[in-house]
Parts: sequence; structure tokens; C-alpha cells
Amino acid sequence: MATDSPLINLTHHFLIAMPGMQDEAFARSVIYLCEHTERGALGLIINKPSDISVQGLFDKVELPLRRDDLTRTPVFSGGPVQTERGFVLHESMMPGHESVYASTMTIPGGLEMTTSRDVLEAMSTGAGPRRVFVSLGYSAWGEGQLESELLDNSWLTVEADLAVIFDAPVPERYDRALKLLGLESWMISPDAGHA
Repeated sequence: MATDSPLINLTHHFLIAMPGMQDEAFARSVIYLCEHTERGALGLIINKPSDISVQGLFDKVELPLRRDDLTRTPVFSGGPVQTERGFVLHESMMPGHESVYASTMTIPGGLEMTTSRDVLEAMSTGAGPRRVFVSLGYSAWGEGQLESELLDNSWLTVEADLAVIFDAPVPERYDRALKLLGLESWMISPDAGHA
């Protein structure tokens, strides 16, 4: 019987890069996994701000931003795939109901990821979701790729804590994610290996 769920389902989990991560795009990164199925995984890096603010993004797409709480908030580099495309991670507007936005992925844990312009239009009027995380680009793994990286000890995993995404200061997000596992960065060897 075919299923869309991998042996382990890390949807709504953080991937925390091990200190030995060589790939510069992912070194010291914390990735929120929006989807993990047998076909692969998709997530957003939550601790690497880009050089553009939400206000700057709204200026680029020619929308006003009537949300003082977001004007100086950075847009994040969500990953190396489709870096020109915007992704808005936000709380569900109506939990348990279909999204009010055109192109939205519902994520267990009370979040949605929207890629359609209508979420930006709602935010431009001062409405829209209260807590948002905006990124350009995303991170993706093909079938079996993430599982292989986990076996190689490239990542630590832990169930996501929304406070790390929406409330923690950006420079503290890596350490805060590690603390969810009871770890400090000095406790982890940069040399990944198997016992």
C-alpha cells in the first residue's frame, strides 16, 4: 500500500545544522519543515535574514504596508530554491478551516505557508495574519535525500516551537532551537560521526 508519509515525518519540526555542515547556505541554519512526505521535504531557513526589509519588499511589489510592526522586520533567505519567490509563513487565520488565501499549504501545528499575492494585499491594508515570517526562496530535498542527510548526522531534529520563529531575536534562534533538545552549541562536536 503506497503512502505519502515517510517512515519518520518531520513536518512541523526544526532541522538544526550540525557544526560540521560544510554547505555555506546551510551552515548554522535552523530550518522549519513545512512538509515532509515520501516524495521529499520543503522548509524555510528561519535564522538568515536577507538585506531587504518587509517594507522594502512591499515597495518592490508596489503595495503600501500599513503594519508598523513589520516595517523594519527582515525578509529572510528561506533557502537556495526559487530565491526570487516570496513565501509567507503565518498563523492559520481560521484554524480547522480552509485557508482564506489562494495558494496556501496548511501545516499541522497551526501554521500555513502562503505563496499568493493576496496575503500581501491583506497585510498592505493593515489586516492579514498577525504573526508572519516572510522569506524569499525555500529549501527542498528530493525523495530520500533528507533521510540520507539525517543518517550522515548533518542535522539535529526537534519539534518546532513557534516562539523561536516569531518571537526569538534572530541571532538567538540557533541556540534557542538547540535548547529545545537540552543542548548548547559548545556541547556538539563539529566532527559528525557514528557511534
